[in-house]
Amino acid sequence: MTEQPARAPVPPFSREMAIKKVRMAEDAWNSRDPARVALAYTPDTRWRNRSEFLNGRAEVEVFLTRKWSTENGYRLIKEIWCHGDDRIAVRFCYEWHDADGQWFRAHGNENWVFDALGYMAVRHASINDVPIVPKDRLFHWPEGTARPDDHPGLTELGL
Repeated sequence: MTEQPARAPVPPFSREMAIKKVRMAEDAWNSRDPARVALAYTPDTRWRNRSEFLNGRAEVEVFLTRKWSTENGYRLIKEIWCHGDDRIAVRFCYEWHDADGQWFRAHGNENWVFDALGYMAVRHASINDVPIVPKDRLFHWPEGTARPDDHPGLTELGL
């Protein structure tokens, strides 16, 4: 098997580099491109997402394709919680609506473990969806694009 190139930043993470890694993940997820997002994970990545358990990039890509086929208007903000040499914990919120137009804000936490090349090997995600009315939405940048640099983060939004 051919070794993959490093996916900077790589462990051990400084706080600055961990924050950069979190923003890179946020930007990728906001693209809603399952193939692009899956490439950030090791080929044998292990996930727990809510009550689902996934193994490997192929399962991640299928999962994300299914997820984004039903979570319309998806926009995500991630914020670092803490980090270690090869681990990062984040909290996040994302807003989305279902086929009937009901909006939700999902609140969650993730724990990540990275390999030496900077690929995510393990992801544990706990997530709760809260119904919201459209006037309570807080994430208003164009769908499928990165959050603008001047858009407030979770702390600034009081989330």
